[in-house]
Amino acid sequence: MLETSYNSPIVEPFFRDLGVDLYLKREDLLHPYISGNKFRKLKYNLEEARQQKKHTLLTFGGAYSNHIHATAYAGKKYGFKTIGIIRGDELGEDIEKTLAQNTTLAFAQKQGMQLHFVSRNDYKLKNSKDYLTRLENKFGNFYVLPEGGTNPLAVKGCQEILTQTDSEFDYICCAVGTGGTLSGIINSASPNQEVIGFPVLKENYLHEPIKKYTNHRKWKLNREYHLGGYAKINTELITFINRFFKQHSITLDPIYTGKLLMGVYKEISKGNFPKNSRILAVHTGGLQGIAGVNSRLQKKHQDIIKTSYEF
Repeated sequence: MLETSYNSPIVEPFFRDLGVDLYLKREDLLHPYISGNKFRKLKYNLEEARQQKKHTLLTFGGAYSNHIHATAYAGKKYGFKTIGIIRGDELGEDIEKTLAQNTTLAFAQKQGMQLHFVSRNDYKLKNSKDYLTRLENKFGNFYVLPEGGTNPLAVKGCQEILTQTDSEFDYICCAVGTGGTLSGIINSASPNQEVIGFPVLKENYLHEPIKKYTNHRKWKLNREYHLGGYAKINTELITFINRFFKQHSITLDPIYTGKLLMGVYKEISKGNFPKNSRILAVHTGGLQGIAGVNSRLQKKHQDIIKTSYEF
């Protein structure tokens, strides 16, 4: 697998008019199945699991989780058994139907992941020691990967996203889910750089976990572009993603990087980046989730996210 990604220039006439340069770090190209920040988050956790002589990885996620998808593939590739605790016990009532309709879970099971569906109330206990003990009694000894993959080793991996050549940028922009990726970027950013996180969920708590993992360099959160909550989308976002693909031949996911880029574009258009700013936005992958979003859109007879040149 690649250890570094490359930066693609994103050229728009209004960027030039405002004197701003935007580049996109293509972390989505690190691996076809262990994509973007999931590659970074799993790297040192897999090493630690092996050092602890653990043979099973257990983790948590929703029905279309990028983390579940990546962990299942990484487990198969590197010789670990995998168990996925999936939010929503109703999904397990007719497993054949669920797998027929859900490409993420079907892929995970195909890689050998054992899927265990739990109620939303039980899922909330995922960080409880008592609940983890119950799971250990059920499944045996395992190495725990938290929901979204964020822990100190994940942050260590995400510190490798930025390279020495990225020090030329004034701003580093990244979508934020659990805060692990942004924390790693903050820790490796140059003192002259400002890191801006764009939360993709409606929240008021992410400052705390990020502070826990970082050395408090110059960073902030822009909470204006979550569109009402995690996995919430609208027509404006889908239109933006499709236009971006048509113009730049780069696919954006609607949960993370799509919201990030739409936010960055709007902040540039508002003049919130000074003239002569050089901006680096991070594409954190997650493209496998598009199928689930498109399924929802098709049921509502709405435009879908294009992943080919069928415009």
